[in-house]
Amino acid sequence: MKRIRWGILGTGKIAHKFATAMAQAKNVELIAVGSRQESTAKAFADEFKIPHRHASYEALVRDTDVDAIYVASLNTQHKDHTILCLNAGKAVLCEKPFALNTRETEAMIQTAREKKVFLMEAMWSRFIPAVVKAKELVLAGKIGEIRMLAADFGFRGSDDPKNRVNDPAVGGSSMLDVGIYPLSLAQFLLGDHALMTSTADIGPTGVDRANAVVLQYNSGALAVLSSAVNAVTIHEAFISGTKGEIRIHAPWWRSERVTVYDNGKEIETFSMPHNTYAHEADHVGDCLAAGLTESPVMPLDETRALMKTMDALRASWGIRYPGE
Repeated sequence: MKRIRWGILGTGKIAHKFATAMAQAKNVELIAVGSRQESTAKAFADEFKIPHRHASYEALVRDTDVDAIYVASLNTQHKDHTILCLNAGKAVLCEKPFALNTRETEAMIQTAREKKVFLMEAMWSRFIPAVVKAKELVLAGKIGEIRMLAADFGFRGSDDPKNRVNDPAVGGSSMLDVGIYPLSLAQFLLGDHALMTSTADIGPTGVDRANAVVLQYNSGALAVLSSAVNAVTIHEAFISGTKGEIRIHAPWWRSERVTVYDNGKEIETFSMPHNTYAHEADHVGDCLAAGLTESPVMPLDETRALMKTMDALRASWGIRYPGE
């Protein structure tokens, strides 16, 4: 298989995590990084032994040796930077949240489809072996029909109003930062919901610090989801069906264990180490090798649906970002 030559747009914390994980990915080569400043591009490139370092994002996308770009900039910049890459013909893996809202999401999807260039939201939790195994077990009928899913993601973060999770100017939000993971899991396992109710704790900067969401599906199944940036939660995902239960052990979004139960009695446990962000990079490589422009695991229509759900939640909580 042809090695996919990657570039990274941005040099922040998430870019460091992705670059570190690339050492575990298959058929990839990290060859370029782009930053707004030459000094940060050089420092990042020196740390990860990246040969091409660019002092602007425009220079990165013009790099003819780059096949795919991981967009690791701020939430508010995802749309413009993704479209910049797509217009240059570069495949894009865009860090979640894909964009700030549905309007931006539509523009990104439209550009990718018009240019016939690969685009995927970097929902890395969908690709770890534990979550993949849980879905395989559900599809195989191991626990019958799902009746309830419970999942959460909460941590105690900074109270600083300028911290990225609190600052509306950069798309701060418990929902966009970590609530998107339980929402994505619910969509992955149950599809589109029919009804939704929710509540949120709105902080002094006007964005949600914690939230609770209940989704109901046409089957009658319920998804009970929560997230927080001001409180630690249990970090498990528990799927209850008509014939049994599945626990994705904490922290479920990077779990290494899945247990199957029958009415609470443990039946079988699967242990599956993972390589964090490497799995989504491997998947992008597989898609490009197959000539695909969208992922069958994280398709653009699901990214749009997730964003519409988050838009509806924010609207019900009275949250608007600057410029909306």
